[in-house]
Amino acid sequence: MARSDRSRVAALAGLAPFNVDSGTFRSKRKIAGGRKRARDALYMAALNAVRTDPFKAFYARRQAGKPAKLALIAVAKKLLTVLDAMMRNRKPYSQTRPT
Repeated sequence: MARSDRSRVAALAGLAPFNVDSGTFRSKRKIAGGRKRARDALYMAALNAVRTDPFKAFYARRQAGKPAKLALIAVAKKLLTVLDAMMRNRKPYSQTRPT
């Protein structure tokens, strides 16, 4: 159930990849739909988040051999997941550090 909730939240914000396929034609997956203002705000937040410690490592792992914007959208989806968990649990953000 948690997986479908994350997918629904990503689709609502316009960060879920949708396919544009027809018959034997297969296209690249593109983010579309959802709320443009939310998508724009999350994208700008992702640009700033990749400068900080926990998201910098996540961005570097996602970017390995992929376009930079694809990795930024992955960070934006990660931010959205974190924000959704904060709202659901009614707790402030706390950065966990590996031990």
